[in-house]
Amino acid sequence: MQTVRLAAAFFTVLLLSAQSVSGSYPRAQNVTWKSTNFKTILTWEPKPSSEYSYTVEFSQVGGDKQRTPHCIRSSGTVCDLSSSLTELNAYYTADVLSEPPLGANSDLTEFPYTSSPRFCPYKETDIGKPDFKLEVSEDKKKTTLYVTDPLTALFKDGRQLNIRDIFSDQLQYRVTYRKNKSTGKKVYDSKTNVIELTNLDRGESYCFYVQAYIPSRSIDKQLGEVSQTQCSNDDSKSILEVYSVGVIAAAIFLILLLVGLIIAVTVICCRRRRNALKSGKEGLPLRDV
Repeated sequence: MQTVRLAAAFFTVLLLSAQSVSGSYPRAQNVTWKSTNFKTILTWEPKPSSEYSYTVEFSQVGGDKQRTPHCIRSSGTVCDLSSSLTELNAYYTADVLSEPPLGANSDLTEFPYTSSPRFCPYKETDIGKPDFKLEVSEDKKKTTLYVTDPLTALFKDGRQLNIRDIFSDQLQYRVTYRKNKSTGKKVYDSKTNVIELTNLDRGESYCFYVQAYIPSRSIDKQLGEVSQTQCSNDDSKSILEVYSVGVIAAAIFLILLLVGLIIAVTVICCRRRRNALKSGKEGLPLRDV
């Protein structure tokens, strides 16, 4: 009888131990959305041990939860949901569940999880920096910027969409410019990709950068990433601005070397001619008196 009791107690301890292990999966922390040009990634911490994994469930607010195959019982801490958030104007939430590793079982019916903040792709994705081409007219009266819309991570009918395809007439571009030798800045907003500026001083060099601008968004999400700065040419540049000090020094050295060679050759020629004349005079016979 005592043996049976000991066996039962041992079995109970094992069962409680197993349940304790099953229920010890740590919850995910710092669950965050990161999105640029509709490339939307859910991230969290920490990296799991070999004893558990993570599964992501997402849904529109108030809708049914869904899973994506590459984020089920994963050992990673990121989940790419770019192609899963199809309703761009909807708000989404996601849960990161802590579950047994792939292939393992658990007695738990519900697993610990951490929920993300709400996220709307259309209103919250960051917009990357655009590229642009700078052109100054021959008469220097007009400067034109040709802006290229950044591409997104979204596709439709086999074609990769750009931000103009999604935001349409909501999308504008903000040009910030200044004189090359000045710190004072001016701003110009354009609804088109071809931006003409005619109020610039002729002959002056100006520097420009461009950002996507979406006025309908919240203030902290209206402006996109800043493009690379480009500057127009300055017709009144000094030689020191056009050429580096090294190039100027090399040119001066070559000029001095050439002048020195010319002087040296001239001196040598003069000496030879003088010697030739002297030798000619010494070889002439004396005249009879």
